[in-house]
Amino acid sequence: MDFLKDLGISDLNSGAYNGQWLETTGEVIESKNPATGEVLAKVRQASEAEYEACMTAAVAAFERLRTMPAPARGELVRKCGEAIRAKKDALGRLIALEMGKIVQEGWGEVQEVIDIADFAVGQSRMLYGLSMHSERPGHAMREQWHPLGVVGVITAFNFPMAVWGWNAMLAWICGDPCVWKPASSVPLCAIGMVNAVRPVLEAEGLGALAALCIGSGRAVGQKMLEDKRIPLVSFTGSTAVGRKVGATVAERFGRTILELGGNNAIVVLEDADLDMALHATLFGAVGTAGQRCTSTRRILVQESVAEEFTSRLVRAYEDVVIGDPLDPKTLCGPLIEPSAVDQMLAAVAKVRESGGEVLCGGGRAEMSGKLAGGNFVQPTIARAQNHWEIVQEETFAPLLYIIPVKDLDDALAKHNDVPQGLSSSIFTMNVRHAERFLSAAGSDCGIANVNIGTSGAEIGGAFGGEKETGGGRESGSDAWKVYMRRQTNTVNYSAELPLAQGIQFGG
Repeated sequence: MDFLKDLGISDLNSGAYNGQWLETTGEVIESKNPATGEVLAKVRQASEAEYEACMTAAVAAFERLRTMPAPARGELVRKCGEAIRAKKDALGRLIALEMGKIVQEGWGEVQEVIDIADFAVGQSRMLYGLSMHSERPGHAMREQWHPLGVVGVITAFNFPMAVWGWNAMLAWICGDPCVWKPASSVPLCAIGMVNAVRPVLEAEGLGALAALCIGSGRAVGQKMLEDKRIPLVSFTGSTAVGRKVGATVAERFGRTILELGGNNAIVVLEDADLDMALHATLFGAVGTAGQRCTSTRRILVQESVAEEFTSRLVRAYEDVVIGDPLDPKTLCGPLIEPSAVDQMLAAVAKVRESGGEVLCGGGRAEMSGKLAGGNFVQPTIARAQNHWEIVQEETFAPLLYIIPVKDLDDALAKHNDVPQGLSSSIFTMNVRHAERFLSAAGSDCGIANVNIGTSGAEIGGAFGGEKETGGGRESGSDAWKVYMRRQTNTVNYSAELPLAQGIQFGG
């Protein structure tokens, strides 16, 4: 396809970049189209030797970047954002082709990277510290922020470009290069993104800021977690793997941003705008084929409107077009790989075993032609109980549970009674109900919305969750601070040497 050539992707690609594409020596992996099962291209993965070459180059780049004025770093990011903007169409189509989300969502993901670049440019002039009053006469105190070091970025398949962008654009304006390990199921997306920005970086001799290392968990992933040259690791993935990541990095006193599982719920009260709630549910549960960490998994609907809302939702699901993600008519593309299909079918079987009722979907989506080899499933709605084991788990697929609740108290109790705490939403026209949902006694999630769905966060707010979702924040607000180290300074401009707390030491 022409857009693959436009992004510098060939039949066989290197899996390592450190300012130049390296001759990799690891195993060859195939990138497959999840809608057809066809091989798109091959990538020769990085070995431990290429990982070391990437890290060495990134460390050298840090020595230069950290002394560059932050606004100058912001100018570099601005140029990268413009380069990505010029490739938006091709990059969005690549996401649809390799990952499987519909092309509208693919373009939206690339726009996220552009948006965070714009945000970071402004932030580069606002890396503010504090001025404080000293208790000692003739002394001044201040707090400032310095670059941290090389940042390791390990991303999942479902946002194969945006999550790297959230980290890289902020890390760069803070003075930190990135070493990126993408999911092995979407290597071409990473290669395409690096090829979009590398001309800008290479022109400044700073290509290693976007170091890329596609490789196995043993050759690359574990090395990153244990590498003391990486003071911060940003990991997006499952809770199970996140536990190991957090423990390994913490053992060497490194920092982590952990973006792990979600079990996101929408509360629909009887005074809600049901039309609005319906559309939010449809996008939240079916968008990206339910493969967002913010996808809607549970609907906690008040009993008085439960039947009406459920029947309308089932009818809406009947109109969902499943198919080729590059077709503009498609609303639901494939799951990422065959094992994801098996996991969804197993979850549906557990729902039935628990006593749940499948209201629509529940199986594979039978496709024809080239799509017959794709990983398609039917978007599914099931009646369920919140305490069931399968409902307490995250199933990364378009599987939605309808759970009736008596009132707001019941809704909040059920809403918070899951191990995860990422995104949440309430639909109500009652300001008291809305504010209570947002209060300290309301939603226990890192993201809480009113009259908007769980999915589709803007880059201006910090993104992240609580409980088994991991912790840490990416993207907007003051998330930049995690990429820097804080330093408190005290300057004595007097002729005396008074001690703090009025201590008298010696004669």
